[in-house]
Amino acid sequence: MSETVDALFKTGEEKMEKAIVQLKREFSTVRTGRANPTILDKVMVDYYGSPTPLRQMSQVTVQDGTTLVITPYDKTILKDIEKAIIKADLGIAPNSDGICLRLQFPPLTEEKRKEIAKDVKKMGEDAKVAVRNVRRDMADSLKKSEKSENLPEDVVKDNQDKIQKVTDKYTKLIDSLVSDKEKEVMTV
Repeated sequence: MSETVDALFKTGEEKMEKAIVQLKREFSTVRTGRANPTILDKVMVDYYGSPTPLRQMSQVTVQDGTTLVITPYDKTILKDIEKAIIKADLGIAPNSDGICLRLQFPPLTEEKRKEIAKDVKKMGEDAKVAVRNVRRDMADSLKKSEKSENLPEDVVKDNQDKIQKVTDKYTKLIDSLVSDKEKEVMTV
């Protein structure tokens, strides 16, 4: 097999792996009824004029499985953090006691769980689309190298099969991740 084909598979798998990493990152921000500090990863606080991630400017702890406690390192920005959480529209109102903020996660209704499970499926589909786009790019690159390097037809066919096997592997992994996350969301 030529070096360009090896490089093609290497970069293709790296891109597919990035789709998996992105999917896991998106899943970490999905509300499941339990308090999870990663839900705050997207919250940006206006700190002296520059947007700063909330988790860089405060300590976030899980109190009893359903409550997050946010303790800012600088007590003067408590109001700014509160505004940022409200603006992030997490569906949870922060309670301030002047020292820290508490986010109380109410139990999810069956209807809300089904809605979240539907969102999880959509995230999985988006990841599959990304993987399929990588497959298409790999197949296009293979066709170009077939012409430029005069690769034999059987070698091209074998590599197309190999591209499909790699794609299937990542698609199954996505299905597995989606299934696990759906179970987590639907568990009361």
